[in-house]
Amino acid sequence: MDHQEFITIVEQVAGVSGEETEQVSCLTLRTLAHRISTGEAEDLGERLPETLRPCIQPEAPFEKFDVDEFLRRIAEPLGLDPQAAEQRVRGVLAALWRAVGQGEFDDLRSELPKDFYPLLDSAAAAAPPPEDEPPFMGNLSYDEFLDRVAERAGVDRDRVVHAVEAVLEMLGLRLSAGQAQDLIPRLPVPLRPAFRRGMARSRGGSVPLSPDVFLHDIARRAGGARGDAARDVRAVFPVLREAIGEKEYHDTVAQLPGEYRPLLKQG
Repeated sequence: MDHQEFITIVEQVAGVSGEETEQVSCLTLRTLAHRISTGEAEDLGERLPETLRPCIQPEAPFEKFDVDEFLRRIAEPLGLDPQAAEQRVRGVLAALWRAVGQGEFDDLRSELPKDFYPLLDSAAAAAPPPEDEPPFMGNLSYDEFLDRVAERAGVDRDRVVHAVEAVLEMLGLRLSAGQAQDLIPRLPVPLRPAFRRGMARSRGGSVPLSPDVFLHDIARRAGGARGDAARDVRAVFPVLREAIGEKEYHDTVAQLPGEYRPLLKQG
């Protein structure tokens, strides 16, 4: 990605232009560099346009701060209110996602606390997909998918993102490589990384998992209890059925052993 492409994405997502775009891009990257490891900052810098690499070189030791402090450090120097700062930061993170790729963006995510996740997720959702990403062929958009799961599970949107990603990651681990590849084009682009994490863990093959292990790992990834995980599975699978269509859903469920049926009975 060249400099102008990065800046154009920031402008499109954040709704800003001109000198402000340059300022917020460098300030966001510089602030981010203080919150992540030196190694991760270097990895991100290698994939950024050369003109922006100095912005992500940390000038001070690593610091721990939450997402509100992150946004404050960007809002104050630019004279912005928190909402305006968040909108602009979302644009920069969307451009970063496009520049570094999903794998490196996932590495970045792993170094940040969970209160950053909604901002990261919304940035990834707003970014244009990579050129080699399969085109979207599903029936539900990202927002529609999350809204329907949230309604079924009775949880808010911030919580439902983690639940959906946890279920999809474990499903990617459980399916054969062929069936998993068939599902990818039918999933909204921002949900594909979680699914691919499971695929990567399976090393190209289906990993046998009992329902108890399946739920235990979902609970651990989503930060909830086993009962929450069961609720999440029963909320996600009916929405997945809507998203991917009857044939792919049937092929997916057919790969799960009979002992999963009680868990999926509401789906």
